[in-house]
Amino acid sequence: MTELHYLDASTALGLFRRRELSPVELLQSLISRIEEVNGGINALTETLFDDALPAAQKAATRYARGRDITPLLGLPVAAKEKHGIQGRTLSQGLVARRDTVAAADHPVIERIQRAGGIIHARTTTPELSCATVTHSPLWGVTRNPWNLRFSPGGSSGGSGAALAAGFAPLCTASDIAGSTRLPASFTGTVGYKAPYGRIPGLAPLSADHYRGDGPMARTVADTALLANIMSGRHPGDHTTVADAASITPDPAFVAGLRVALCIRLGDYPVAPDVEANTRRVAQALTAAGAVVEEIVLPWTVQEISKTMFTHFGYLLGPAMEDDTAGTEPQLAAYTRRFMADARAAAEGNRFVDGLRAETLLQGQLAEAMTGFDALLCPASATPALDADAHYLNGIDVNGQHLSHYWQAHMTAPFNIANRCPVLAIPSGMADCGIPTGVQIVGHPFDDATVFHLGAAVESTLPWADRHPTAPEFAGHVG
Repeated sequence: MTELHYLDASTALGLFRRRELSPVELLQSLISRIEEVNGGINALTETLFDDALPAAQKAATRYARGRDITPLLGLPVAAKEKHGIQGRTLSQGLVARRDTVAAADHPVIERIQRAGGIIHARTTTPELSCATVTHSPLWGVTRNPWNLRFSPGGSSGGSGAALAAGFAPLCTASDIAGSTRLPASFTGTVGYKAPYGRIPGLAPLSADHYRGDGPMARTVADTALLANIMSGRHPGDHTTVADAASITPDPAFVAGLRVALCIRLGDYPVAPDVEANTRRVAQALTAAGAVVEEIVLPWTVQEISKTMFTHFGYLLGPAMEDDTAGTEPQLAAYTRRFMADARAAAEGNRFVDGLRAETLLQGQLAEAMTGFDALLCPASATPALDADAHYLNGIDVNGQHLSHYWQAHMTAPFNIANRCPVLAIPSGMADCGIPTGVQIVGHPFDDATVFHLGAAVESTLPWADRHPTAPEFAGHVG
């Protein structure tokens, strides 16, 4: 029987409607879980229990009356700290901004609350969400519930850790180079990078076509549930497009679909356990009736990295410099390194050079996916990152030294091709004892297909009942 704190969102909503479970009972279970184990994980920046409990009681009353039942009514949601809540702090992990207060709700917060969701906790990030590990001088180190030595990834690492540890059934996340998909991969959860424009963001970086906000959960259906709430045009973000038809993942739609399997995306040095687990997912799709064919892409890690940092050098990097001017000595080493790398890339490449490189990569992806309905690949070439590392000198993966540790991740190409929807799902366990994950990449704005494929894998290789256990929470760090 599923422990209450690990109850999935869709099941919880059904129990609420049948009055077999109260939103108050679920929230109290999550509060107890957080108080019991978060000390060793450090996934949360703050808890909002004093506001959440009365909201849960009001939701219970509405269920009892049988009216005003909204799609997320009474369901607890943990929000990434960068998703501002009016009147609450909005520091983005910066010591110098610890007292900054959000003037308004972020659009995804607004939509969750309008749908009846209850924000009961906020989750950690690295500074300005610019790392794929989650630690900062302000909040300390967030650790992976599966093994405290390792990171849950970043930048939505607090959300991934919170889901894996049983602190919330749903979380918000964001993604500019893999910040949703990497934490999902490292924590055995599900993350969705929607096509650019599907989910509203905040100006001015809402105009950055690499970025996006989105959902994380423990199941494919729950991830679709939150994606449906978040999606659609928003008056505060003119880049948004109409929402897709409501996504209802169904494994039955997979029969006959053609899936391209690409293990290395060019020349990424994929670790053997990551490759083995990716092939296991491909076999699951074959068992579900899909036709899986292995392909290669002409990409190189170096070209992808150069393209990505040229883009950052003209957009995210300068924005970060504006946000941190005069506070550089207080910044984490990885933040200073990111800004320096972005600045150097802009100095060495014109913006139009970056656009030429982006469109070349996009065209190569489109050509490779011709005749296929989706592409399957790992989320990260490396199976794990140390929780408190900065990786200023690069990283070794599968016997190869990479000059920048972001080159160990395989997510950025699909921010370069950011009209493609990408669903990250678990693929198995790494040799080091934490989960690995894969990406299911769809054609531009074909949201439904990646969810159908994810549901088919989930039904063939179920993972929802696998959770970290108490000894891992109490394990030694180091």
